[in-house]
Amino acid sequence: MRRVPEPELMDEPEQALAYSEADFAESHQRFADEVAARFVELREGAGTMIDLGCGPADVTVRIARACPGWSIVGVDGAAEMLRLGVQRIEREGLRGRVALEQVRLPTRELDGRSFAAVVSNSLLHHLHEPMVLWATVAALVPDGAPIAVMDLRRPHNPAGTDRLVERYAADAPPVLRADFRNSLRAAYSPTEIGDQLARAGLAHLRIEDITDRHVLISGRR
Repeated sequence: MRRVPEPELMDEPEQALAYSEADFAESHQRFADEVAARFVELREGAGTMIDLGCGPADVTVRIARACPGWSIVGVDGAAEMLRLGVQRIEREGLRGRVALEQVRLPTRELDGRSFAAVVSNSLLHHLHEPMVLWATVAALVPDGAPIAVMDLRRPHNPAGTDRLVERYAADAPPVLRADFRNSLRAAYSPTEIGDQLARAGLAHLRIEDITDRHVLISGRR
């Protein structure tokens, strides 16, 4: 199925609120658990990581819980998402460990900064130029640093898209159901991601299907 790009930012108040309040617990917790399980220094050590495309910070909070010694800087281009994310961090009592910044990729605002690990969830499919993500990942962490990126995987055909929307968003608000369909159509295939990684000098990272709709890219810088 041909890829159909979608807008890079989710910044309409209704859209951001629907996304923030949606029940993504299964997939978001799966990502946090995978991050902690794959890298011993994340679950047992300490440092500062960056979360690219943190949105309303649900994944950010879950990773903070799974990696209790770590501080996290979450960045996103959507002001409304970040507003909801700040509220979530306050509710969870994580203000001292999690900080959010409005940064839209590509950017020079992160130039000169370095982090001990990088994570990202559901940013890649929003990017019209995917190499922006991989170039940023490569620039922000030193050799040997943990990298974990989870994103949607584009279905092979429209019927597959319909099945996933019906399975996971049948009872969702219309705005969220439409967003999910658009995101599935905008997602990259594992083959496309492999080509992106090769171009970025990150071909050694592992690409895995971890759910019926998600792909995980992980390894070390």
